[in-house]
Amino acid sequence: MSDLLQGSGIGLCSVWLSVPNNKLGNWSLFHGEPLVCLAPAGYEVDSIHEASDPIDAVRRAEGIFIGGGNTFRLLKSLYDNKVVTEIRRRVLEDGVPYMGSSAGTNVATVSINTTNDMPIVYPPSFSAIGLVPFNINPHYLDPDPSSCHMGETREQRITQYHEEPDTPCVLGLREGSMLLVEGNKVTLLGTTKARLFTRGKPTVEYDPGCDLSFLLTNAH
Repeated sequence: MSDLLQGSGIGLCSVWLSVPNNKLGNWSLFHGEPLVCLAPAGYEVDSIHEASDPIDAVRRAEGIFIGGGNTFRLLKSLYDNKVVTEIRRRVLEDGVPYMGSSAGTNVATVSINTTNDMPIVYPPSFSAIGLVPFNINPHYLDPDPSSCHMGETREQRITQYHEEPDTPCVLGLREGSMLLVEGNKVTLLGTTKARLFTRGKPTVEYDPGCDLSFLLTNAH
């Protein structure tokens, strides 16, 4: 991870803003996530829950990290703190790097419609930050023919999503994979394949190292 950050030209003095997902008031539980991966590499990490003015904290940040937890509660928190638009502006207009894991990946996309989480709270909208014009299903699991589970598979749920009109592509990211977005280039990194679901079309598998830049301009 530090190699990727250094390769992007971000200096060791950079200040990253962590946006933890509150779990029963235990902010420190999720604030510890970016500390583990960023602090050892020499980055300073501030948390938005400690800021008196969350919008100003986003404006001053040199990098933004949003971690995991319940996606519905996370997006509601972003809307409650009025930082959705500001995060989008800092990343897309100012070029501030964004790093998301799990729920933090969901909220970086068009919407949280393809999250795996239960709607324990209701954000004002399912529309998310919109850093990329497609959706992602983190922790994607392939159907297991030997499983006794009688519920829907991830594949079936994503297919149901695509039964609705004008729904964008969904990239199923398996454990061990990540997307690197640099300008107009998107690269699949990691050790596992990703599965792309497109409305009305067969699914396609992509190997690590594949160029997925077409998703930025052809997400439907």
